[in-house]
Amino acid sequence: MEHQPFIGSEALAAGRLTRYGLRTQFRAIHQDIYVPAGADLSPVLRAKACWLRSRRRGVLVGFSASALHGAKWIDSRRPAEISDANRRPTPGVIARACLIEADEICRKAGVAVTTPARTALDLLCWYPTDPAVAAVDALARACRLKIADIELLAERRRGRRGIKQARSALDLVDAGAESPKETWLRLLIIRAGFPRPQTQIPVYNEFGVLIAEVDMGYEDLKIAFEYEGAHHCTDRRQFDKDIRRHDALIELGWIVVRFTAEDTPRNVERRVAAALACRQ
Repeated sequence: MEHQPFIGSEALAAGRLTRYGLRTQFRAIHQDIYVPAGADLSPVLRAKACWLRSRRRGVLVGFSASALHGAKWIDSRRPAEISDANRRPTPGVIARACLIEADEICRKAGVAVTTPARTALDLLCWYPTDPAVAAVDALARACRLKIADIELLAERRRGRRGIKQARSALDLVDAGAESPKETWLRLLIIRAGFPRPQTQIPVYNEFGVLIAEVDMGYEDLKIAFEYEGAHHCTDRRQFDKDIRRHDALIELGWIVVRFTAEDTPRNVERRVAAALACRQ
């Protein structure tokens, strides 16, 4: 109970807590739904609390379902999302009216959630293309979701609102992205008219030893595009590892183009074009 949200009235009725203990050691984040007083409200914790708020009758959807499936990079401040008959406006909750078939529901940690494929389709229908693609990239990576499974469900739901947008965005999904910024970089490259880059390309030395797995690029041209997050600079061990890895790729004849948050879309386009020109 100390690590999970719980229904306060149930804990009192079962004798697991006194009213004093409930009041002093826990805090309510919804009516009668409690978490430890100092608990960080992670996406998973928010999702489970939201489901308990529905008195276990709702189904978690969207980003909340994605969090339960293990997807990373979900903002902890994002409201929980649930399909629930109780759609009274509540802070921290987005209650949706969804038609969900029985085979589109599964259980994670005992909680009812939409399946990975249904979760992905909902995200692509409900949210703007770029954040939706980044979210589905993360979901697909977390649970090895196949694009074909989402396509089959999209065909079943071909009349739903947002399905045209979802189908268009689905072609951009790639489970190889390891962060939203890698998705951002890949989408910039594609929209600039360059060939779609491969993701997570393994690179071996002359002895067949794996020396690197580059974020994305063109294996046949030996061009690698790497997004360098802040941890690459702040973590000394990672920084030293990156230098050795970069040198090894150069020795094998790769062009390595490294991007950071400072790179504008125009700068990305210019640097990708320059790398491709070197191979002509």
